[in-house]
Amino acid sequence: MKVSAFLYPWDITGDPDAAARIADLGVQQVTLAAAYHSTRALTPRHPRHRIVTAQHAAVLYEMDEERWAGRELRPYPAGDWAPGDAYAEAAAALTAAGLEVHSWVVLAHNSRLGAEHPDTSVVNAYGDRYPWAPCIAQSAVRALLVDLAAEAAARQGAHGTELESCGWYGLAHPHAHDKIAGVGIGEAAQYLMSLCFCPACRQGYGRQGLEPHLLAAAVRSGLEPVWAGTVPADAPVEKLLGAELTAATLEFRTRTARSLQEAAVAAVRAAAPDGFQVLLHADPVAYHCGANAGVDPAHILSVADGVVVPCTGGAQLLTPFAERRVEGAVLAANLTVVRGMGGSPGTLAEDAARAAGLGANQLRLYHAGLASDADLATVADALSGLV
Repeated sequence: MKVSAFLYPWDITGDPDAAARIADLGVQQVTLAAAYHSTRALTPRHPRHRIVTAQHAAVLYEMDEERWAGRELRPYPAGDWAPGDAYAEAAAALTAAGLEVHSWVVLAHNSRLGAEHPDTSVVNAYGDRYPWAPCIAQSAVRALLVDLAAEAAARQGAHGTELESCGWYGLAHPHAHDKIAGVGIGEAAQYLMSLCFCPACRQGYGRQGLEPHLLAAAVRSGLEPVWAGTVPADAPVEKLLGAELTAATLEFRTRTARSLQEAAVAAVRAAAPDGFQVLLHADPVAYHCGANAGVDPAHILSVADGVVVPCTGGAQLLTPFAERRVEGAVLAANLTVVRGMGGSPGTLAEDAARAAGLGANQLRLYHAGLASDADLATVADALSGLV
């Protein structure tokens, strides 16, 4: 079973021992960030720093200025957290250590884009904007994301890519100083709070035969029991919004996400050499939003070469993909191995076996750069026992 560890370029650049340390874990591959959202990251072994603050979403390489010349929406270059072609420098070191490098590309998650171009953001039924969430129904946003996917994925020396946030983003977001947990927001409320009402989405609902202002009112009405605390957290979406409106909104959003995913994968393949592997971070529940885009398993496995599925806390999300997997498709179980982030490196062997039993043929380890020495030692021990 091939095992890949996630890394940022700043985990490797400036640390002459880092690439060999990763190889010594027993992984065969590294999934290396090429385009990433804002973050504050720990680097517990780096000789020059301990904290890296990536202040905004950025590409971690030198972008092609000809591609983006004259375009209002374009990627942002990184600051001093990833100067120059940090991706290429890190990739070269990892390749020299005998590791296969795949790029890691975050698409529809960009707070700076939302701050500087607020009209690109998802707008909820109350009129609140989510600046971290570009609306994928907007043609200009889609053009940005598709071209970014092609450029960031097909970096020199990369054997494949993993596209994260290639779909709808919504309410859920690990925001600084977050204060939204005062009311229990279950999956149904998450969906309603993530429905977008920007002009492009309003037009999309109209094509579904819906009156956008009436739909927004129905969403607000459906959420009233949530704010009152009188609806169970596990209530289905249909209970809040009704079966007909739920089906209509999901049809529009699923169709929109599918077309983006198809375009992004096609653009990457057109830019990449033959045999380049394209995976999506995915969730089999179509109405889910976020880093792991909600997809229809049968559709996405007909488009991409496979999926990376969140499995920390349980591998049950693998089953819908395994039931629809085509020959040769990758089904990678993503396991968090950082104890401080809710991971369990001590049960890695058992978790891997459980994921394999549900159809996984690869593993992803999140995240080798963030883990403590003790966590990495535990991971290395577990991997040494995997066949």
